Amino acid sequence: MELFQQNIKIFRMINDLGKEYPGINPIMIFITEYAIYFLTLAVIFFWLSRGLRKRMMVICGFLSFIFAEVAGKLAGMLHSNQQPFAELSNVNQLIDKTVGNSFPSDHTMVFFAFCTTFWLFSRKTGYIWMILAVTVGVSRIWVGVHYPFDVVTGALISVVSAITMFAFISNSSSLKSHLETFGKKEKQLFTLKDKSRNF
Repeated sequence: MELFQQNIKIFRMINDLGKEYPGINPIMIFITEYAIYFLTLAVIFFWLSRGLRKRMMVICGFLSFIFAEVAGKLAGMLHSNQQPFAELSNVNQLIDKTVGNSFPSDHTMVFFAFCTTFWLFSRKTGYIWMILAVTVGVSRIWVGVHYPFDVVTGALISVVSAITMFAFISNSSSLKSHLETFGKKEKQLFTLKDKSRNF
């Protein structure tokens, strides 16, 4: 009961900021709605760069997300709650959202699965991705569609998932071998296409 009350209290603290500082609302709406497209483009860019380590990073990110989603579904079977705007009064709801089980936050899991993976593969610049993931998590509370407990649980599940996948994948000689073979065939394919265009 105490945890539930703290969950609501923290939610109110963050969500009410939208009422106090309405000028920030469009930024939070943009982040919560469109940051996923930026992440998608980043994943595509990393894969198309053809770097072996970057491709391993992308694969690790996908596996981390899949693992996190499965764990998240199991967590959702053990506990469930609807979105704050469906359960509480006077919520500053800034985006439309279908009412359902909001525990844990899928949106948060996506970002923390990939962003934690990016950080593990590149510690020098990876912190930028972690800042993005945290910002997205906060934005979900700000716009009124998730409780802090939804976001924190989703983040923890994905962080554990990413660390686990990284431990198995980062030094996988088998995956490296398969990716190197794929890269060589991909290069040969592009070479053949270039030659056919010259004729």
